[in-house]
Amino acid sequence: MDKQNNILKICDLGIGYQSKRASNNILFDRINLTGNSGELIALVGKNGIGKSTLLRNIIGLQEPIHGSVLFYDKPVKSYHRSEFAKLVSFVSTEIVNISNLKVFDLVALGRFPHTNWFGKLKPNDLMRSTRALEMVGMSSYAKKNINEISDGERQRVMIARTLAQDTKIIVLDEPTAFLDLPNKYEIVHLLNKLSKEENLPDGLSAEQAGKAGKTIIFSTHDLNIAIQEADKIWLMLDDEIIEGAPEDLILNEILNKIFTNTNLSFDKLKGDFRMKRKHTEKIGLFGEGIYYTWTKKALERLGYSVEKGNESIKNIKIEFRNDSCKWTLIDGVKMEDFNSIYDLSIHLKIQTRLSIDRL
Repeated sequence: MDKQNNILKICDLGIGYQSKRASNNILFDRINLTGNSGELIALVGKNGIGKSTLLRNIIGLQEPIHGSVLFYDKPVKSYHRSEFAKLVSFVSTEIVNISNLKVFDLVALGRFPHTNWFGKLKPNDLMRSTRALEMVGMSSYAKKNINEISDGERQRVMIARTLAQDTKIIVLDEPTAFLDLPNKYEIVHLLNKLSKEENLPDGLSAEQAGKAGKTIIFSTHDLNIAIQEADKIWLMLDDEIIEGAPEDLILNEILNKIFTNTNLSFDKLKGDFRMKRKHTEKIGLFGEGIYYTWTKKALERLGYSVEKGNESIKNIKIEFRNDSCKWTLIDGVKMEDFNSIYDLSIHLKIQTRLSIDRL
């Protein structure tokens, strides 16, 4: 990695809570992480493990037990507050809900580090605030009160405020915590896009473009979104923090460490999370494409081990008849058709119960 591309360095950091009466409560010790230009970094870990504590240490809101956080090789403490506000912006988990505060006015607050001591906004500040709203698709909401918009819209506005602040580094604590599934994906995809495209001048080479993007760090519980959108994951385990591309963490079996002592695992071949299930019966399946894939998932959920069909076990055949899909259950000489996976599943459940009752 090009050192000039290394905006953030976390060196031998110990985080936790200092105490005058007793020994320090150290959550994590000897943390070494990096953040680079044009990177979206997902901080992933279970509830209460210390994600927010790490973020507060990174942005200087909480004192580390030991070690250092460097931005452009300078410790956080060496920056004047006004200088640091031009370098790093932060979105907390707290929901902003202020009566009579317009969306545009909230976004424009991001420009105050760039104003003089009177705090008066100049035309350039207003232009940048307008542009920030455009970038997150919220221009039409500029005159609305902040307490009149949805959680997803409010989160976009908070991101717009950081864009108006025009910092090289953006840190967000659980930006998708209160959002529904579509909004979760849209927000994180937006962050990915902003990390690559924001403030890139025309005519840059590929190498220059790699050094021109923003460094965006966000904490999340949603590992699936992190895998799909993040360039790098900081994975908080019980006793260490490991960083790497999602794909490397998967291939090296590191990602599965987060599921220790659970019934959940990550299937490297299928790229999906799977519950560890005990298969009690074999069943054959004939078919192809997406209908085969989703039928197989349903059968595995019911506790079947899905195999290629043979005469010694029950078989299911998927085929299209008159432009509609049919599922045919073949049990010896008996054949029965079903119009949906749900109908097939109900029938198999009833059969299983009857078999148990006969025992």
